[in-house]
Amino acid sequence: MLKKIAFKMKLIPGNEAEYERRHREIWPELVTLLKDTGVIDYQIFLDQETSILFAYQIVSGDANSQDLGNTEIVQRWWKYMADIMETNPDNSPVTIPLQNVFNLS
Repeated sequence: MLKKIAFKMKLIPGNEAEYERRHREIWPELVTLLKDTGVIDYQIFLDQETSILFAYQIVSGDANSQDLGNTEIVQRWWKYMADIMETNPDNSPVTIPLQNVFNLS
């Protein structure tokens, strides 16, 4: 069964180019973990005016990227990204789940 998941996060303004650069160089072991967890498609969009990131995932199974916070690689990624994003005390990005209110299939 495929699920669609969406959430938003927020960059610290002025870090848009750095955020994109870091994701162009995403660690291969993180990509492997995401795919092994069932993340089939993961896209992040930026609203330049507000520095808000909109993330969208299609996942197979019950897990998604938001369930991987207990892994060493994700904790390292969070720490790596913490200086350019709004984060929680554990360095995880502040994420706000979004509700699907329309679907054209």
